[in-house]
Amino acid sequence: MPTYTAPTKDMQFVLHDVLNIAGSDIPGYADLEPDFTSAILEEAGKISAEVLQPLNAVGDAEGCALENGVVRTPQGFKEAFEQVKAGGWPGLDMPEEFGGQNMPYVLNTAVGEMFSAANQAFTMYQGLTHGAASAILAHGSDEQKHTYLPKMVSCDWTGTMNLTEPHCGTDLGLMRTKAEPQDDGSYKLTGQKIFISSGEHDMAENIIHLVLAKIPGGPEGIKGVSLFIVPKFLVKEDGSLGARNGVSCGKIEEKIGIHGNSTCVMNYDGATGYLLGQQHKGMRAMFTMMNEARLAVGMQGLAQAEVAFQNALDYAKDRLQGRDVTGVKNPDGPADPLIVHPDVRRNLMDQKSFTEGARAFTLWGAMLIDQAHRAGDKDADGLISLLTPVIKGFLTDQGYDMTVQAQQVYGGHGYIEEWGMSQFTRDARIAMIYEGANGVQALDLVGRKLAQDGGKHVMAFFDLVKSYIAETKGQDADFDRDFLDPLKAASKDLQAAGMYFMAEGMKNPNNALAGSYDFMHMFGHVCLGYMWARMGKAAREALDGGTGDPEFYATKLATGRYYMARQLPATALHLARIQSGAEPVMALEAANF
Repeated sequence: MPTYTAPTKDMQFVLHDVLNIAGSDIPGYADLEPDFTSAILEEAGKISAEVLQPLNAVGDAEGCALENGVVRTPQGFKEAFEQVKAGGWPGLDMPEEFGGQNMPYVLNTAVGEMFSAANQAFTMYQGLTHGAASAILAHGSDEQKHTYLPKMVSCDWTGTMNLTEPHCGTDLGLMRTKAEPQDDGSYKLTGQKIFISSGEHDMAENIIHLVLAKIPGGPEGIKGVSLFIVPKFLVKEDGSLGARNGVSCGKIEEKIGIHGNSTCVMNYDGATGYLLGQQHKGMRAMFTMMNEARLAVGMQGLAQAEVAFQNALDYAKDRLQGRDVTGVKNPDGPADPLIVHPDVRRNLMDQKSFTEGARAFTLWGAMLIDQAHRAGDKDADGLISLLTPVIKGFLTDQGYDMTVQAQQVYGGHGYIEEWGMSQFTRDARIAMIYEGANGVQALDLVGRKLAQDGGKHVMAFFDLVKSYIAETKGQDADFDRDFLDPLKAASKDLQAAGMYFMAEGMKNPNNALAGSYDFMHMFGHVCLGYMWARMGKAAREALDGGTGDPEFYATKLATGRYYMARQLPATALHLARIQSGAEPVMALEAANF
């Protein structure tokens, strides 16, 4: 059976040695001293390893069952949910006014990685609730906030987002769910939504659905979409639960992975709903959830890659296969362990260098969110808006690939369910699809985010990388060669791709759109290269200063050199593809495929 150990030491390194969170002027960060964050991360790691991880295989094998309109979650889930609630984990970064602990989002992100790595399907129940609560917090009336948030922050009530319908996913302007105005100011919602994660279950006394629907007579398409709060049970004025609302689960979707999460078809039959935000401005309110969810999904890609890597590494150290070509390493055994072989090392280094770089990238992104929200920094908000599709798209694509590579270390045993490795791959697969499929993320990045505010934010990113290289260069020749020179070359590739889009995209938009996916991956590699340069600098300084664990820092430098030498040069390949334009992509007529 797979195991999981929370990477708290690496998280502490990123938070304090690299990001220096305690030294930041972001409100609330002064309290984030190493001892304080260590206590929280260690406790979260303990729950992850001892409570959530043992239920991961259980949830995968049992799945959820729909019985008489009620979804039964897998054995042990309800008890584990009570433990998570008792620890206050769902409200870690939510306002104290509603029962939260008001911690920075960066800390919530680190905890989220551990919980997701231990049991992604389980963690989605509270994760979706957090997103729904954030949307109500941002767009709800005072009455709505006080009615729903205290119970949602505690996860006594959970939440969902309802967007997709059988005939429309990405193109939400085609939705058919209607919201008829009532005399009392409420609405009656009728329609069907599909793929609703945590849509119905037995772990909470109420479920607060956030539902996109159209008010009759409103504008056509996406401009006519509004967002509604639709509780499973109506809430009385005194806060107690009233009658069952006209919303029900029609079926549970059968899917590749995340079996422990109830992905439901939800039927709305004249259900009572309450407008959240303004009429016909539903997408604005929903995107409060979507942007948060996209960052969390990127983190899920990292999380599944991390737990898969941990188990592949253990297997590679234990499994005896063949002899080292340079000489026997295990003379007392019939063969040497797998890890002596260069191609197995390459496989494991791909995984290790990705997960550690992705962790730093994700935590930096979370810090930018804190800077935007807690400090009101519009530049930070613009930068994280630019990086969100990269975090979501690149980390989930690469995260999935790393779970496949982890399976490969096992050979045939990686394909056998008994060893548990396939679950990581199956669970990681959804992250490339939900909260906006990765192709859409790439289109959003190139078609919208690059030009946002006149290209201000992408230029700020280039300046950030350029300034870092200039400030750091010349202190250590080896570091310049191993870290800064590759980062500079990759950043130039990214800028060249941007220039190509500006020059050719105006002539033919397909030239930009055909290269969007490559650009997203190129951008992701540059971001990880930037984070590896920052981590390498922090590790080198710690070694020079004789502080901490020298083996940890030396290992960090070696892992960073691997990424810069073996992964970052992929930007040249992506640039070549982008500069080939749309012609090779669009050459065939649809009938000739």
